[in-house]
Amino acid sequence: MPCFNVAETIDEAMESLVNQTISEIEIVAVDDGSSDETSDLLADWQAHDVRIRVVSLAHEGIITALNQGLQFCRAELIARMDADDRCHPERLEKQVAFLETYEEIAVVGCLVEHFPPDKAREGFRIYTEWLNNLVTADSIAEAVFIESPLAHPSVMMRRVWLDRVDGYQDHGWPEDYDLWLRMHLNGARFAKVPEMLLFWRDHSERLTRTDSRYSVENFLRAKARYLCQGPVADRDGVIVWGAGQMGRRLSKHLLREGAHLEAFVDIDPRKIGCKRRDRPIIAPEELLSFLAQYENPVVLAAVGSRGARALIRERLTRMGLKEGEHWWAVA
Repeated sequence: MPCFNVAETIDEAMESLVNQTISEIEIVAVDDGSSDETSDLLADWQAHDVRIRVVSLAHEGIITALNQGLQFCRAELIARMDADDRCHPERLEKQVAFLETYEEIAVVGCLVEHFPPDKAREGFRIYTEWLNNLVTADSIAEAVFIESPLAHPSVMMRRVWLDRVDGYQDHGWPEDYDLWLRMHLNGARFAKVPEMLLFWRDHSERLTRTDSRYSVENFLRAKARYLCQGPVADRDGVIVWGAGQMGRRLSKHLLREGAHLEAFVDIDPRKIGCKRRDRPIIAPEELLSFLAQYENPVVLAAVGSRGARALIRERLTRMGLKEGEHWWAVA
């Protein structure tokens, strides 16, 4: 038996949904081959609330479960939530109101609070803090190649956008990040209701900890694929700022995707003048003259240490390089 049992939390999740203040709601609960008492609990909820529809599957995995659930959703606005989370009673009402007000927004999230507070891992706390600082459409667009900028169980999406990009897809990396990147490259705008409306449970059995598709390497594969379809497409000179572990790993996947990788930038004097992947490692002071060799170059900031992104952003801004045009943060 796993050390975490979804059936222990399903009642909390369902109660937070059935008690939403919005007047019209349909709840599609997808049971992806549970082996505990989840199916019995969902049947009981369905028997007592006509708004609930249960979809029972053999265990087919998250992507099939999501797409199957979408087929049973009849509304034009579709919200996501996991069986181990809880949401504020006004979450759906506020997200509907937001999308009705801002018709240009394809997906709206919200601020999230991790729980239980004494069990959340440091990495999860840091990620949640970063997520909650991304609220506006512009800030999310700038951060979309850093990490998944939306908590998947917190979002409400327009069905037309899900149909436009052919729903969830399996490429061997995180299905939610893949969806956001495909939407982004197709012109979608994301935003958040700036209120704490989802309570996001952390535990050892989360897919992000047990499924290899959520590994750092697979996140990098996803970034490289969509960078090369978006910001890096048609660039004759790609320069990676960061010759350390993150830059080295990302550059491998960029090359596999056909990027014109020309150099690395680093501040470590021991690396400057050396080569990485047979490309020169240059100092920041050399960057502008190096970029001048190319007609359409781009810089990718790929330093993963905390605080580095802000320092790189400040330096590139002083050089006159514009984020989202001349350079992108990718770590």
